[in-house]
Amino acid sequence: MDRRACIKLLGTAGLVSLVGQENACGAETDAEADGCGILVDLTACRGCRKCEEVCAYVNKLPAPKKVEAEGNVERKTSDSQWTAVSGHETSRGNVFVKNQCLHCNTPACASACLTKALVKTKEGPVVWRADKCMGCRYCMLSCPFDVPKFEYNSPVPKIQKCRMCWDRVVEGRLPACVEFCPNKVLTFGKRNELLEIARARIYQNPKKYVSHIYGEREAGGTSVLYLSPVPFEELGFLTKVGEKAYPEYTAGFLQSVPVVLTLVPAFLLGLNRVTRNAAHPEQDFVEPSSTER
Repeated sequence: MDRRACIKLLGTAGLVSLVGQENACGAETDAEADGCGILVDLTACRGCRKCEEVCAYVNKLPAPKKVEAEGNVERKTSDSQWTAVSGHETSRGNVFVKNQCLHCNTPACASACLTKALVKTKEGPVVWRADKCMGCRYCMLSCPFDVPKFEYNSPVPKIQKCRMCWDRVVEGRLPACVEFCPNKVLTFGKRNELLEIARARIYQNPKKYVSHIYGEREAGGTSVLYLSPVPFEELGFLTKVGEKAYPEYTAGFLQSVPVVLTLVPAFLLGLNRVTRNAAHPEQDFVEPSSTER
């Protein structure tokens, strides 16, 4: 599968491309095409947590625990749960928030990954590749949103995070959470088109929404965007991450890192592959080939 060529060691300019709710992303081949994303309209969420259930089912994760999200109930993603719904008491009543990887335009996790185990695909999702991971966990340290999670209790640990159902997207299907949301909270499409939809909703309903699209510029922009009835500070969102992509902060420093520091990770990767093949030879993640699409 063709990706934009700009994934560099410790510094990548991630790419983004989106599609309409019927998902044209899987059919996109133009390297300059806008990548996929999801618009989350928090005014429509009722906290049913169907997104959690279908995410667990399609990704073969443990079923989420049955908990109430009413009131101030802060719930985070984990190595066994890629999406989690929180409840927040706000100035406009209870508001529910779907939490997952934001799939940054220029992801810090992919930039920090020495072996390119994490990459920004041309379709938009940021995905993890087991066969390239050496377990250094730099992705966890670099992510400003604390998304990647490590399986500390597994003999063959993985990095776990939402992949925006990338395997479904390349087949021309919707992410599971989008397809099965009963309240139409989630809209899937090309990122630029989602921004236009979000701006139109704010313009047409200024009393319903705050005039802010979270993810439009935060940390260089993200592929998961949010609309809210209240300021995002009331919902626990990081509002001081700045508008600059995080890899840009370290670009100058990384150019001066001695080459010898890149040799140790290569050794660790080789050691990791030997132990992985001995303990668990099958691959956790396989890219769909061009013929499968």
